Amino acid sequence: MLSGEVAPEMPTFLLACRRERVPRTPVWFMRQAGRSLPEYRKRRGAGTLLEAIHDPELAAELTLQPVRRYGVDAAILFSDIVVPLDAIGFGVDVVQGHGPVVERPFRSSSDLSRLRELEPGVDVPYVIETVEAVVRELDGTSIPLIAFAGAPFTVASYLIEGGPSRTFGRVKALMHSDPRTWGELTSRLAELAGSFLRAQVESGARAIQLFDSWAGSLSPVEYERYALPATSQVIESVRDLDVPIVVFGVGTGELLALMASSGADVVGVDWRVPLDEARRRVGSNHAVQGNLDPSICLAPWSVVEKEALLVLDQAGEEPGHIFNLGHGVLPETDPGILHALVDLVHSNGRAGVVR
Repeated sequence: MLSGEVAPEMPTFLLACRRERVPRTPVWFMRQAGRSLPEYRKRRGAGTLLEAIHDPELAAELTLQPVRRYGVDAAILFSDIVVPLDAIGFGVDVVQGHGPVVERPFRSSSDLSRLRELEPGVDVPYVIETVEAVVRELDGTSIPLIAFAGAPFTVASYLIEGGPSRTFGRVKALMHSDPRTWGELTSRLAELAGSFLRAQVESGARAIQLFDSWAGSLSPVEYERYALPATSQVIESVRDLDVPIVVFGVGTGELLALMASSGADVVGVDWRVPLDEARRRVGSNHAVQGNLDPSICLAPWSVVEKEALLVLDQAGEEPGHIFNLGHGVLPETDPGILHALVDLVHSNGRAGVVR
């Protein structure tokens, strides 16, 4: 158990997700566990990312490190969006500094047979063990654990391109030329994500984040036609779990209203759209999460402070804001800056804060 905290009736992160009044603005950081932390580098060792994820004791420790150091209001599972694919034997790896790489990329409808259903107890018992270990450690604190998975479009982009892409040419060629195969592929990926998320929540996670990192490569028409249906399928499949659901993508300013229509409770916003405008686009029925540019955190504290206060000002006073970066923490970020940023947000956030 983390020392010294007594849990309120509901953690501030969960209250903000539900657009309820909070004692202070909650804050956490995407990629808060990782290479920016010296204790991460020391503990992680020389193994691969997937090897670390397969080790429940190690993965739990890496999940908890930023909670201890920063005093953030949520933990997020140390994992990766390709874990379900790895678990069903699709042949993927995560190359440091590059991202997921697929041994045999998806090319046609004949590859659909390679995607089977996920059986969490058999395929990802190590994830279940990690979640349970983290939840035990967080018991009695005000810190919930966030489960996560990759949204079908983004996972499909890795499967089809074979790795990260700047153009998403193969992805777009397939979805436009063979929409039936595309629809079947993304539906199966939605089932995979839903099973993975359900296992995490049933093991004790109290919120969900669905990462659609590359959705910003799509036009609004493409997103509505080729990505939104499968994203909504994932969300609908776990809605009965009654936990808040966040959906997030990079470069999605023109998609925010569509993302809000997916059934998610919270829409993550990158740094390209001011939060007051993002609130207008997603509507008053949704909370927002974001959105300081991660690169700002490499600047002197005076710059970080100024920009963070601007984000808090743009968030306004209405309930429903979780402070975060507009994407993941950069590896070269000074942990001291993030610690100071948490304190700043807790002291100066106004959205829904009870004075």
